[in-house]
Amino acid sequence: MSKASALGLARNTSIISNTLAIEGGRPIRDSYLVFGKPMITEDDKAAVMSTLDSAWIGTGPRAAEFQKLISGYCNSPYAVATNSCTAALHLSLIGAGVQPGDEVIVTPLTFCATANVIVHCGATPVFVDCERATQNINWHKIEQKITRKTKAIICVDMAGRPCDLDEIMEIATRNKVMLIEDAAHALGAEYKGRKVGSIAPLSCFSFYVTKNLTTGEGGMVMTADEELAKKIAIYSLHGLSADAWKRYSDVGFKHYSVQVPGYKYNLTDMQAALGISQFKRIEAMQARRKTIWNIYQEALAGLPIFCPAEPSPDTKHAYHLYTVHLDLDRLVAGRDEIQAALHKENIGTGIHYTAVHNHDYYARTFGYKPSDFPEANWISERTLSLPLAANLSDADVQNVIDAVSKVVNHFAR
Repeated sequence: MSKASALGLARNTSIISNTLAIEGGRPIRDSYLVFGKPMITEDDKAAVMSTLDSAWIGTGPRAAEFQKLISGYCNSPYAVATNSCTAALHLSLIGAGVQPGDEVIVTPLTFCATANVIVHCGATPVFVDCERATQNINWHKIEQKITRKTKAIICVDMAGRPCDLDEIMEIATRNKVMLIEDAAHALGAEYKGRKVGSIAPLSCFSFYVTKNLTTGEGGMVMTADEELAKKIAIYSLHGLSADAWKRYSDVGFKHYSVQVPGYKYNLTDMQAALGISQFKRIEAMQARRKTIWNIYQEALAGLPIFCPAEPSPDTKHAYHLYTVHLDLDRLVAGRDEIQAALHKENIGTGIHYTAVHNHDYYARTFGYKPSDFPEANWISERTLSLPLAANLSDADVQNVIDAVSKVVNHFAR
C-alpha cells in the first residue's frame, strides 16, 4: 500500500470514529455502560446467602445491626430502618404531625416521592425555588412561603451536596415548624464538621440500587428524639407495639397490641445483610466516587456544558451524582437529543430531575407553570447525570469523557 493510500485510510478511520453512532458511526464502547449499576461483590452475595440459610429472613437481628451501624456512622442516637426512603419521608411527616389541611415547604427540584408523601398525608406541597449553582433549596425564599398552615420544611441534599442546614434550621425553629432532611443522596456527607443524619431533627436516607450504599431497596430515618424514633418505629410495622423480631425471637413469643393503624414499611434481614456487607467498604467506595468526580471536573471543563459547582469548603460532598447542565445557548440540540446520542454511544445517563411542578399531576392539581420556579425549570431542561459509581474502571470513566466530548462537540454551535 502506498504512503498516500495509508494516509487516506487514516483519514477515513478518523472520520468514522468522529461520526456519531446515532448517525451510523462506531460507538465509543462495544458494551453498554449501565447508569447506576450497583457494586456487588462475592462477599455481598455470601452475606445474603447466609441470611437465606438462617432461620430469619424478615425483619430481625440483621436489620437491627444495620440500624446500629448507620446510627454510629452518622453520630445519630436513633435510627429506624424502612423499606425505602419514600417510606422514611412519609413516616417523618407523620412523626412531625402533618395532617390533612397542613402545608409542607419543599423544593421542586427533587424526585417526585418527596412531594408525593406530602400529598399522601393530605397536606399541600408548597414549592420554593432552588439555587442554580447548588441545586438545593434557596433558603432566602423559604420564610416568605411560611403560613399558619405550615407544619414542616423538607430540604433536599441534591446530588449529595448538603443544604444550608444552619440557616434553614434557624428558620424552622423560629417559626416552630419541623425540619425534615431528604438526605437520599447524602450518606457520608458532612456539614461544618457534622455528619448528615445528625443535624436536622429528622433525616432520611435511601439505600436504593443506585445509591452509594445499597440494600436493593431500603431507607432509614435518623433522629436524636427518642419519642419520635419510637413513634416512627411503631408506624413502620402495622402500628404494633413490638416488632416481629421481638415477638418471635429466641427470647420467646411476645403478645402485641395495635397502637395505631400503621404501615408495612419495614426493612428485611435479606436487605440489611447486603447493607451490612457493603458498609465494610463505604469509605473506599466514597473515595472512588470522589476521584471520578474530580476527573470529570478536569476533563470536561471547556465543553459547552456547565460542570457542577465545587463543594463548599465547610462541607463534605457525598458525590452521589455528577450532574452537568448543558449550555443550550452553545448547542444546536436539546438535552433529550444529546442523551439519545450518548445512549447510542453505549453510555447510560440519568436525568435528575424533571422538576416536580412540571409533572402532569402537580401542574394539573395545583395550577403550576414551568415559569413559576425558573431556576428549577432551567435545571430541569438542561440537566444530565453521567455515570458515577465506585465500580467504574478507569477505562469506563475515559469512555464517558470521550463520549460526552464527541457528542457535545458534534452539536456545538
